[in-house]
Amino acid sequence: VYDIQNLTKVYPKQEQAANKAISLQIHQGEIFGFLGDNGAGKTTLVRQMVNLLKPTSGSITLFGREVGSDAHHVPAHVGYMPQQAHALNNLAVGEALYFTAHLRGMSRSEAQRERDMLLELWQMGPLRDKYSTRLSGGERRLLRLAVAMAGRMPVLILDEPTNELAPQRRRLVWDVLSQVNRERGTTILFITHDAIEAEKVIQRVGIMRAGELVALGRPGDLKQHIDQKLRLELFFAPDAPPWLPDDLMHHELQPGHWIALIERREASALLERLDLERLDDFRLYSPTLEDLYVHYAA
Repeated sequence: VYDIQNLTKVYPKQEQAANKAISLQIHQGEIFGFLGDNGAGKTTLVRQMVNLLKPTSGSITLFGREVGSDAHHVPAHVGYMPQQAHALNNLAVGEALYFTAHLRGMSRSEAQRERDMLLELWQMGPLRDKYSTRLSGGERRLLRLAVAMAGRMPVLILDEPTNELAPQRRRLVWDVLSQVNRERGTTILFITHDAIEAEKVIQRVGIMRAGELVALGRPGDLKQHIDQKLRLELFFAPDAPPWLPDDLMHHELQPGHWIALIERREASALLERLDLERLDDFRLYSPTLEDLYVHYAA
C-alpha cells in the first residue's frame, strides 16, 4: 500500500530534522501502529503520507504512485483523521457523514445509507442533528473517526483515535477498527499513546524516537528482546517518589505512576529493597507493548 524510502523532513528555521531517513512499507490489509513520545515525529510522518506536507528528501508512494503526483490521488484512497477538524464545525453530525460520503463518490442514496450505517456503527444516532461545535471532546473524536471511514476508503490513517475518550468508547474504537479490517480488508494505520489497549488489535508496530524509526516489526517478535524482563509498575504520592537503583531506567506515565523493566533474576532482591510504606501500590507482570515502547524510545 505505502512504500516510504529515506524520508526526511526538516522544517524551516529548525536544525533538528522532524523525520530522519525513515524507510518502511505498509502492507495491504494490515493494522499498523506508530508509537512514540510527543515530538517523536509521528504526526509529521503521517501528514507527509497524506500529502499535507512535502518531504525535504526521500519518497512516498501510495499504491505505486508518488503521493504528490496528483492532488486527488491520496483523497481517492485514504480516509484521514487528524487531531483537529475545524471544517466540520458548521455541519450537523448526519450532514458531515452524508456530504463526506457523497464527495467521495457515493450517489445520494448510497451516501444516505452510509450515513445511517456509520451512525449506528459508532453509536451516534442521538447526535445525528447536533452540530459539531456543541459536541463534547469525545463525541467530536468519534465524529472524526466516522468521517474518516465515510465512503469506504481502502486505507484509514488515524491520529490518536482514542484520545479524550472514556474507557467504554475506547473499547468501541478498537472493536470497530478490528471489525472493519476483518470484514472489508481495510488497511489501518494509527498513531497512539494508548499502547496497552492498542496491543489488542495491532499487527505491526513502528516505534519512533527523535524523528527516527528505532524499531519495526510484530509485537511478538520485538518482545523477544525483552523476554527475560518483567514490568514493574509503581504507584505513589507524586511528592514522595520511591527509591530505585541509580542504574534502573524508569518511565513516568504521569505524576505518581512509574514503570520500569527489571531482569527476572533481580526481581526478588529489588522488591525486598523497596520501601513499601512509600508506595500506594505496585504490580509486577510480563512485558506489554507499552514496555516495548519504553525499551526502544527511552
